Amino acid sequence: MSDLIRLTIAQAREEMSRGALSSVDLTDAYLAAIEAANPSINAYVSVTGDKARDMAKASDARRAKGEAGALEGIPLGIKDLFGTEGEHTQACSHVLDGFKPRYESTVTSNLWADGAVMLGKLNMDEFAMGSSNETSYYGPAINPWRNEGSNANLVPGGSSGGSAAAVAAMLCAGATATDTGGSIRQPAALTGTVGIKPTYGRCSRWGIVAFASSLDQAGPIARDVRDAAILLKSMASVDDKDTTSVDRPVPDYEAVLGGSVKGLKIGIPREYRMEGMAQEIETLWQQGIAWLKDAGAEVVDIELPHTKYALPAYYIVAPAEASSNLARYDGVRYGLRVPGKDIADMYEQTRAAGFGAEVKRRIMIGTYVLSAGYYDAYYLRAQKVRTLIKRDFELAFNAGVDAILTPATPSSAFAVGDESLASDPVKMYLQDVFTVTVNMAGLPGIAVPAGLDPKGLPLGLQLIGRPFDEETLFKAAHVIEQAAGRFEPKRWW
Repeated sequence: MSDLIRLTIAQAREEMSRGALSSVDLTDAYLAAIEAANPSINAYVSVTGDKARDMAKASDARRAKGEAGALEGIPLGIKDLFGTEGEHTQACSHVLDGFKPRYESTVTSNLWADGAVMLGKLNMDEFAMGSSNETSYYGPAINPWRNEGSNANLVPGGSSGGSAAAVAAMLCAGATATDTGGSIRQPAALTGTVGIKPTYGRCSRWGIVAFASSLDQAGPIARDVRDAAILLKSMASVDDKDTTSVDRPVPDYEAVLGGSVKGLKIGIPREYRMEGMAQEIETLWQQGIAWLKDAGAEVVDIELPHTKYALPAYYIVAPAEASSNLARYDGVRYGLRVPGKDIADMYEQTRAAGFGAEVKRRIMIGTYVLSAGYYDAYYLRAQKVRTLIKRDFELAFNAGVDAILTPATPSSAFAVGDESLASDPVKMYLQDVFTVTVNMAGLPGIAVPAGLDPKGLPLGLQLIGRPFDEETLFKAAHVIEQAAGRFEPKRWW
């Protein structure tokens, strides 16, 4: 393994800026690592080697002319949900077979404008619907971590499982991801990486394949808090093409790292102590509280009484929006087409063959809750619950709380093909129990590695912040990271 791929984004940036490293050399090192590891990890569904080398050469030329951008020469992996012009963009679904867009998403455009290099497209749950990366048409991505003394494959979480696996296995310097109900934070926690879902509206959604438009938000997965801060600075922007993006200055998130958290008020919500929660999760939570107290933060108990309704409300709102967004995949204009005896039959045959079981389940749930006679009972009521969840957070923040500390996941990574989860979708949905509230309220949340469980698997803590106050999250997450140390999987691939 080349030592070059061990460099963080911050370290690679420093090496290139002083002329000790070229983007071409770094890119070649990552492409070699992908070639060796991807058959085992399955993090990439498409590797853009020629494009990566061309981008790296152009980057080195810009640096030689003194025109280096904020991410100049840094090789990144891109979740298959982001539109990348002329390159594989299929949301890891059969229904989008062969689709290569003629446009570039705003987030990836921002990254290329800052000099980043694209290594390829990363695996994910089909249309971002899943918590384990097992619903992908291209098969599951595999977690680089394993239980001590076991060779069993574990999931990397989802839906951004390929992004998290690639970062943890050092198959890219960092990765883009999206989060609709925890799809950045949960896989980050299960792979020992850092993932931040910014405030809804901080990053443009334009050019990203839609799942649930009022919940989706792009963000980075990175090896450490500093790299996540560097990536989010480049990804975030206002965008005329996305009316939900917010016109606010994007701070220099990296500049706040190492700043004091003395006097910060950290809320601990009692409702997140779920019945049957694993003891190691509670222990980790208490350790995180102690670290923040030692750093000078004030810890207070808070109440978020509508938390218990968040998961059922989410699984009404998200499928309802998905059933509407996925109606466009009909076999007429692009992607898969299965012939039928007439156009209606062609629609039906194409959608039946093109969508996987989980996507079909959510489309049917969404169509049901939006149908006449059920709209008020389900969808309207779920939106009212969403308002109450948002109000719970507002009351806590108005009472002076600066950030909220919770677990990120109810457990460490579980086995690929776990029968108890495969046979009971609700059990799989419970993987998002600590994360969905953040999306329902449109708030920023970050997952940061905080320890290992008794099996030697990583566990993460989550910090939730005020709207557009990602800076406080980065500052507090950095404190936890410094106290916990860094975690890397043992290489088996």
